[in-house]
Formats: sequence, structure tokens, C-alpha cells
Amino acid sequence: MEAFDPAELPELLKLYYRRLFPYAQYYRWLNYGGVVKNYFQHREFSFTLKDDIYIRYQSFNNQSDLEKEMQKMNPYKIDIGAVYSHRPNQHNTVKLGAFQAQEKELVFDIDMTDYDDVRRCCSSADICSKCWTLMTMAIHIIDRALKEDFGFKHRLWVYSGRRGVHCWVCDESVRKLSSAVRSGIVEYLSVVKGGQDVKKKVHLSEKIHPFVRKSINIIKKYFEDYALVDQDILENKESWDKILALVPETMHDELQQSFQKHHNSLQRWEHLKKAASRCQNNSKNDKCGPWLEWEIMLQYCFPRLDINVSKGINHLLKSPFSVHPKTGRISVPIDLQKVDQFDPFTVPTISSICHELDVISTKEEEKENGAESDIKHRTRDGAVESNLSQQIFTSNI
Repeated sequence: MEAFDPAELPELLKLYYRRLFPYAQYYRWLNYGGVVKNYFQHREFSFTLKDDIYIRYQSFNNQSDLEKEMQKMNPYKIDIGAVYSHRPNQHNTVKLGAFQAQEKELVFDIDMTDYDDVRRCCSSADICSKCWTLMTMAIHIIDRALKEDFGFKHRLWVYSGRRGVHCWVCDESVRKLSSAVRSGIVEYLSVVKGGQDVKKKVHLSEKIHPFVRKSINIIKKYFEDYALVDQDILENKESWDKILALVPETMHDELQQSFQKHHNSLQRWEHLKKAASRCQNNSKNDKCGPWLEWEIMLQYCFPRLDINVSKGINHLLKSPFSVHPKTGRISVPIDLQKVDQFDPFTVPTISSICHELDVISTKEEEKENGAESDIKHRTRDGAVESNLSQQIFTSNI
């Protein structure tokens, strides 16, 4: 794959916005069939330009207007905001207090940095195949709940371009939800609670909610390979001490001794499960047994949502098909039928798709010239654009 050089981004973006960005599909999505008058025209977009110049309250009359402005500005990043009571680009002409955010998709932002206390392979902005499983589990858990528990039909999952995923829930009824209801949905979907100072972030009650039980069943499919092999969460004393901080003190001495006798995380985990079950039989006060095992699994694997992104109607979120300026990767939709096969390291970079376009163009132009070549040129662009954007409607949008 063509290596991405951030210094080339300005030139690559010109080509990308001129010949590859999927404007037709993008407009078709955000216009929602033109059912509500001025729906697209009242939508806020924001552009981040070179040198972090940030422009809010952009809005456009139609697809052509959007295309012209994007090709003129060549934004490094595009964010999508709410549908307002008035055109956002005229917000300064509206009397104070009248300009209000009215509708927006319910959005979720899951970022790998929020798992830094439980992943051992990477930290901060870095990701690898060993920790990407966290995003795979997050998509399965959240999407199942949105579909089955809430009955939401139109869900678009998108790779952020670097270290996380975004979800856009686009049902008409969902776009009208108040901030309070959005907060309630995020609260329902949150199990891991507490900041950096809180060691034990999951507390299960004796009666396990069906959402939690179903989430545990999803985590079980991945836990051994992800947590015990790839992350090796019980590899040494430093790592197992973190787990011991999550179990009752009455079990610490016995587990410390037995962990030293065993040779790997798999053996130590099996022993912990047996010890938890013995503790349940002997103790009236401590919550042991499977609860203990599940609390650890949830703390290490359950999705961590940014509540502020989801609850605010006027909160902006990075647009699908935006380019990540650090990695050069395109924010591509994720096919829900192939979540387990999705690999962030094979996502096209702007360099690779622009290079593909150049290779095709060069080969064709060697053979042809004149009007016939021009027709082919436009057809080729369409083919690459269609290939790039073919997934946007696979998520039931």
C-alpha cells in the first residue's frame, strides 16, 4: 500500500474531493429522501482546514453547493452537526435565542484510549490487532442492544480513521429525541463506571439485567483469545495484582500463592474461577461465584462510551469519508455482516486510492486521447468512487 506522507495531504485532498469523495451517496443519506423541507439546508457542517483553522456553522443548499465548497476549501476534517431551526450559515442574522438545534442522529463514539487501564499492548493513540478486538466486541454489544432492546433499524458504523469507531442511529424517531432521552439510552448501555482513581469499575447486582447477561455472552466468545492469550492479563505479578484489586480481600492470599505456581494466564484464570466458586459456598457477605468472574470480564472488555458525544443534540461528530490527517486513512463504513473480519490496517489511505487513480489514468491515457478518453476518465472516477462508497448503505441506511 502507498505510504502516507502528511506533507502531501493538501495535494491529495484536492484530488480526493475533486474525483473520489462519494457526494451522491453522502447527500442521499443526509437529505433523507427530501421528506422534510429544508432538512439538508438546515444541517450544520464544520470544516477544519490546514493549521487547525476551524469553521463552524457551514450549510449548503444542495449537493452541488456542498461539492463546490468542499472542493474550494479542501478541509482536513469534516464534522456533521445538528439540523437547526434556521440555516446555520445565517445564524448571525437570527434573533438571540431563536437559533436552536432541533434534530440529529443519535451518535456513539468509542475510542481506544478509554481502555488504556486494561490494554497491555498499546496506549494513547496507538492500536494493534491485539487490542482491536475491543472494538469488535463493542460493535457487537452496542449494535445488538440498539437493534433488539431498542428496536432501532437504521444504524451506520464507521471507522474513525485512527483508533476507534462511531455509530450513527438514523431512524426518524431517534433523530427527534431530546437530550434527556439520549442520556438515558447511554446510561442503559453503560456498565463500566468511574474515573482513573476508581479501581473496581463494575458492580453487578444479584439479579443480572438481560442486557448485561447478553453482553457477557458476547464477551465469552472472545475472552480467552483476547484477554488470556493476546493481552495475557494474568502474565505476571504486576498484571495479576490489578485483577486481585477487583476481588474480595479474603481471596487475595490464596490467589497470590496459587498464581505463582501456575504457568500462564489460562491456568490462573481457571484457578480464579474455582476459587470464586468456593468463596461463594463459604461466604455469606462477599459477592463471589460467577458474578466475580463476570465483573472482571466486563471491566476488561465491555464498551466504554463517551456520554457527552451522545447526549448533546448540537454535538458535532467526524463525518464518514473524512480523512484522518495523521494516518491518512479514510473513515469508511463497517459492514455489520463482517465486523470480525474488519481490519483497520487494511483501510485505504488517501495516498493509496489517489495512487490507484493515477495508475489507472496513466495506463488508459497511454492508449487513448481526445473526447473518447475524457468519457472513459469520468467513468473510471465513477468506478473508484462507487467502490469507495459502496458500503455506506449496507448498514440499513
